[in-house]
Amino acid sequence: MDEQIQYGACNLCEAICGLEFRIRDGHVVSIRGDERDPLSRGHICPKAVALQDLHEDPDRLRKPQKRVGDQWLEVSWDEALDEVADRLAEVARQHGGSAVAGYLGNPSVHNWGIMTHSSALFAPLKTRSRYSATSVDQLPHQLVSYWLYGHQLLVNVPDIDRSQFILMLGANPMASNGSLWTVPDFRKRLKAMQARGGRLVLIDPRRTETAEVADVHHFIRPGADAALLLALLQVIFEERLAQPGRLAGFTDGLDEAAALVAPFTPERAAAVSGIDAETIRSLARELAAAKAAAVYGRMGVSTQAHGTLCQWAIAMLNIVTGNLDREGGMMFPHPAMDLIKGAGSRPGHYGAWKSRVRGLPEFGGELPVAALAEEILTPGDGQLRALITIAGNPVLSTPNGRQLETALGRLDFMVSIDCYRNETTRFADFILPPTGGLEHDHYDIIFHHFAMRNTAKYSPPLFARPAGALHDWEIFVALGRRLRARLQPHARKPLMQRLAAKLKDEFMMRLPPHRMLDHALRNGPYGKRSSHKLSLKKLRAVPEGIDLGPLQAELPARLCNKTRRIQCLNDELRAELRRYDTVLATQQGEAPRDGELWLIGRRHVRSNNSWMHNAQRLVKGKPRHQLFMHTQDLAVRNLRDGQIVRVVSRVGRIDVEVQATEDIMRGVVSLPHGWGHARPGVQQRIAREHAGQSVNDLTDERELDLLSGNAALNGVPVTVLAQPLETPHAA
Repeated sequence: MDEQIQYGACNLCEAICGLEFRIRDGHVVSIRGDERDPLSRGHICPKAVALQDLHEDPDRLRKPQKRVGDQWLEVSWDEALDEVADRLAEVARQHGGSAVAGYLGNPSVHNWGIMTHSSALFAPLKTRSRYSATSVDQLPHQLVSYWLYGHQLLVNVPDIDRSQFILMLGANPMASNGSLWTVPDFRKRLKAMQARGGRLVLIDPRRTETAEVADVHHFIRPGADAALLLALLQVIFEERLAQPGRLAGFTDGLDEAAALVAPFTPERAAAVSGIDAETIRSLARELAAAKAAAVYGRMGVSTQAHGTLCQWAIAMLNIVTGNLDREGGMMFPHPAMDLIKGAGSRPGHYGAWKSRVRGLPEFGGELPVAALAEEILTPGDGQLRALITIAGNPVLSTPNGRQLETALGRLDFMVSIDCYRNETTRFADFILPPTGGLEHDHYDIIFHHFAMRNTAKYSPPLFARPAGALHDWEIFVALGRRLRARLQPHARKPLMQRLAAKLKDEFMMRLPPHRMLDHALRNGPYGKRSSHKLSLKKLRAVPEGIDLGPLQAELPARLCNKTRRIQCLNDELRAELRRYDTVLATQQGEAPRDGELWLIGRRHVRSNNSWMHNAQRLVKGKPRHQLFMHTQDLAVRNLRDGQIVRVVSRVGRIDVEVQATEDIMRGVVSLPHGWGHARPGVQQRIAREHAGQSVNDLTDERELDLLSGNAALNGVPVTVLAQPLETPHAA
């Protein structure tokens, strides 16, 4: 049979790279970058090539699985859906809808059927117990965007193609392909910026892959980014370098912000950060003088104890230098399917309810996932009794994963919508596997909101789905229909309400994601009222995608708060600044206690959180899950390179191979997240052969960014010792 060529987008990470697939006899024979794609321009990373492994993986589940004791039985869809609905409805009737929790993993935002239809499942339950990977990731970004600009998705990104200076903190786009910044082929774009005289300054406790290509790299002590950022602001205000330009006309609170950051001098920042005061002053002056500059911070500054304060300070630096909403600065994308100004927009809300045990605030309808285990384990009114996980593995991806393991074993019922029996889904009573990534169509709903250029691309399925298989959105609708029938019996309702409920079911079933997309495109910013006349038909006709142009100035029109003005401050931020002033007054800037070290994470371009380690193309080669440790820190502990060491934190311990390096700050150790696959009941053969250890067996569910509830995964105090002679702790 002749080869067929099809085009689509990779949906494994945020870069949305365009791909060319060559298919023969129903198999993918090659995957290449699509040079015609207006966003990625032919760029491809190793993860995209692994799409072939994922599609053909014998460990990937194809039919519903039911756990009976220690055995898993294959059952029909009708049997599985009926019993799952029965069990969930039973819990909801006995304990209330909020006794059923939902957890959405990171792949949820890469699969548009989950984005468009998961509400069909959760709406009949009326649960407030919603959790996701957001609160171990980017929650501070969204909270600051909500407070300052009025919408949680109104996130700005570096306009790298026109920038002259980028100050980057806690980000590694050489490994991540950009995060909350869709920037495929970052290396080539950075080279172009440097060729026109631009500079990248990176702040990170580790000399990362991005540090290797940066013009300047400064080590910083984990958790001290807020002190540095506030000191940069202090210098800009004190030396009268602030030039907000046109932003001043629609920004409130600049003078008050200047007064609030006045105590945060470079000298105070130097004492805790490891960056000297004069370097901080020089950096502030360079930022203020740059013609087009951007300050950007990512995971390293969000997943720490002062993550929201860090993101606020970053936003303020971009505002006071006039670089927000300016070419070459930090700009707001304007996607074709617009969740900010479009129909059904959800700007967000904060603190409308709180978690039962610790009183942590919800944001945008979700509670911090660091509270999930305690909400299951703590008896009393409102205790969680059932859990729905969707494309997630929180045992490996959330703090104190061992505690969550214990909690999952005590649930009355659990169901997982997932393709794998992993470290989390092995606890489920049912696993409902949707179609694979090459068996359904795709449009990237979320990450066009964070892209460095406005484009649109629709990807049809490469293969027909197997007979009897269901897409994820069909699973949500089918379960939602059954739950509504059980929890809201039609017999008790007036005729019109019964008809309305039935029509809603039929509407959702008859409105697949691609029809929602077509409606959104036609009525969106590039639709029937624009010169583009964008529609799904038009996207289908251009498989490489359509270029909608560079980012444009959007403010104040795109602001979503009632005043249509940037609100620099609120009571929560004022209180946090005062609290941080007190923290610095007592903080010594050394490691937490004698002999302790700071633990941070790291990324690798051949890994993707917890779920890509069963692809042979990605895990082959040298192991990449060792503990990085400075050679001098090894020496003072009489440890050697390649030794198995024991790492101990407040919540747990692991035994792991240590790798000596000069590319990390003294007093800091680094372990990547997503590993730890040697656990009973996991059905991922290749991942088990490359098991590694889970960093989240060490991270602490008590350590949070207090404002957002985001987990503080970086800066965890640990002790590193020689492995004792007794039997090592299982991991």
